[in-house]
Amino acid sequence: MSTRILTGITTTGTPHLGNYAGAIRPAIIASRDPQADSFYFLADYHALIKCDDPQRIQRSRLEIAATWLACGLDVNKATFYRQSDIPEIPELTWLLTCVSAKGLLNRAHAYKASVDKNVETGEDPDAGVTMGLYSYPVLMAADILMFNAHKVPVGRDQIQHVEMARDIGQRFNHLFGAGKELFTLPEAVIEEDVATLPGLDGRKMSKSYDNTIPLFGSAKQLKDAIARIVTDSRLPGEAKDPDNAHLFTLYQAFANPTQLAEFRAELLAGLGWGEAKQRLFQLLDGELGEARERYHALIERPADLEDILLAGAAKARKTATPFLGELREAVGLRSFREQVQVAGSAKKKAAKSARIVSFRDEDGSFRFRLLDAAGEQLLLSKAFADGKSAGQVSKRLQSGEALDVREQDSGFALWLDGELVGESLGFANAADRQAAIARLHEALAPQE
Repeated sequence: MSTRILTGITTTGTPHLGNYAGAIRPAIIASRDPQADSFYFLADYHALIKCDDPQRIQRSRLEIAATWLACGLDVNKATFYRQSDIPEIPELTWLLTCVSAKGLLNRAHAYKASVDKNVETGEDPDAGVTMGLYSYPVLMAADILMFNAHKVPVGRDQIQHVEMARDIGQRFNHLFGAGKELFTLPEAVIEEDVATLPGLDGRKMSKSYDNTIPLFGSAKQLKDAIARIVTDSRLPGEAKDPDNAHLFTLYQAFANPTQLAEFRAELLAGLGWGEAKQRLFQLLDGELGEARERYHALIERPADLEDILLAGAAKARKTATPFLGELREAVGLRSFREQVQVAGSAKKKAAKSARIVSFRDEDGSFRFRLLDAAGEQLLLSKAFADGKSAGQVSKRLQSGEALDVREQDSGFALWLDGELVGESLGFANAADRQAAIARLHEALAPQE
């Protein structure tokens, strides 16, 4: 079984070298693991919480999408999409909001920090606090739980939000799961060995400190930024201390062991800082040169980026759309038309508790699921062009007609009038398959 990994990138700025070494590069490497099912998305709804400049958000969405693709993200292996292209996300956010305790959200670090700052300055505790900031953890929970991610790589400041997603998902499961785990409870993953790069002044590289090195600026911009890296006053010929040099830390994040050993030896032998900065420029330019060309080519073709992201959204919605239908069913937002109709007394109705759940696929077609008494899926219908056709088939299945069930690969299929109308999931063994077929017959058996 593959492990599903999910990562979101907030679209409020232009990626820099620290973003690349600390998040983008390790995530792309992880996405190539054949045992990983990777979901990467542009968190543009999250961006609205902290930025009210539409041009900045739009530009950031373009730049971040181009960066991930230029750095080698394979969209045939990973699912890459914009958060705002998945309408199921805000709907799930509301379902989760209705079970999220206010006390839990009161403890969120970002909200508490804003309140503490207001109190220190004598302001009203909630001055400047929007519901977007306050509810941020619920939106993040929806991002994670919608795709039942097993692992969520985050920085230490985001661990609390993954834990809150677990709490919210667990409560939803308890209230509406009817013994079934609707949501997988996610695990935060802290990459201890991922590089945290120093900026030009030695502090952590951050736009907040204005000490970043551009990722895909021109070669001249890269060289000029490196020239501004703060070093000590030791002259050429004097031994340098690599372990306390920010420039060496930057070099270490991109060099192979042989290059690193040579660079260390040269610094100890008295290599001048000017020449050392030239070596760092050559290393980074070699690492980023081809990706830089791909990046600028993508920036010039925004329509191509749009097509890639919409294709990723369609791929993501193949999971999100039917799952949201199941969640709507679980909380009681069910269709009146497609309720299972069982003739007879209330006692007989209680005895036959299978349910047919109808939903509309992202391509506009209509489907339904047959769930047994425990809420486990027994059958997924084929796609129908219209709701009437889907309803007619589901009605016939409930009418007591003899069932034409055929074993198929590791599962089974259901036929009507010589036409395939639905299929099961696969089963681990023949015994499990036969047990599921028995439950199917029981669920659709005519009532006396």
